[in-house]
Amino acid sequence: MDFDNDLNACAALVERGDPARFRTVMAAPVAARAKLFPLYAFNVEVARAPWVTAEPMIAEMRLQWWRDALEEIATGVSARRHEVVTPLVDVLSADTATMLDELVAVRRWDIYKDAFEDEAHFTNYIDQTAGHLMVAATRSLGAAEEEVVRDAAFGAGIAAWLRAVPQLEAAKRVPLLDGRAEAVQELAAGALRRLQKARASKAKISKAASAAMWPVVGADQLLKQAVRDPMSVAEGRLDARPKPLIWAAMFGRW
Repeated sequence: MDFDNDLNACAALVERGDPARFRTVMAAPVAARAKLFPLYAFNVEVARAPWVTAEPMIAEMRLQWWRDALEEIATGVSARRHEVVTPLVDVLSADTATMLDELVAVRRWDIYKDAFEDEAHFTNYIDQTAGHLMVAATRSLGAAEEEVVRDAAFGAGIAAWLRAVPQLEAAKRVPLLDGRAEAVQELAAGALRRLQKARASKAKISKAASAAMWPVVGADQLLKQAVRDPMSVAEGRLDARPKPLIWAAMFGRW
């Protein structure tokens, strides 16, 4: 069946491009995988689009392709046949497709080498990438308080961003508004507070939706390390070892 082939293709994309999220999906109930694999495959494709070419115009066109596909889903017209887009039709509501259009649009920052304009610009980037993706994932699985999801996603998003700082700098990007140790500590501490706030309200995430929160597992350890040792960010020493998901899978913890 085409659906099974598409789902397998999505899983393979996630396994290659986002192995951490792949592990969380494989630990999730089987029914959740049909929702999460297309979403995470979409995210892999969009995230890498600005990086597969040195030509900004081609990168812009790649992102626009995904924006057009999301518009087709949002407006209910016949969506293009594609191994990721086709299964997404059954995952996304019109509102969620429109929200994910913002995720694609904000990825334009990755194409160019301009710094973030200010703190609001940087925060918006994290919220519209990590935040929008996790909100879409929870919406696809069950009830979840969006503020709680966004707080958790921000913590995990900042942890992932800090780990990526050396690679981004090597690619001539300017990932941080302020790279001083004190500023890195402040950024990590603020993200940790939001993550801890989300965990204090985890009862607002239904059991069905909890699998969409599992990418958060381990983010607090990374953020705590960045607070303790901010130079570990610039030096690429943030601990990247995968965290066990057994407790998340058994008890819905994240």
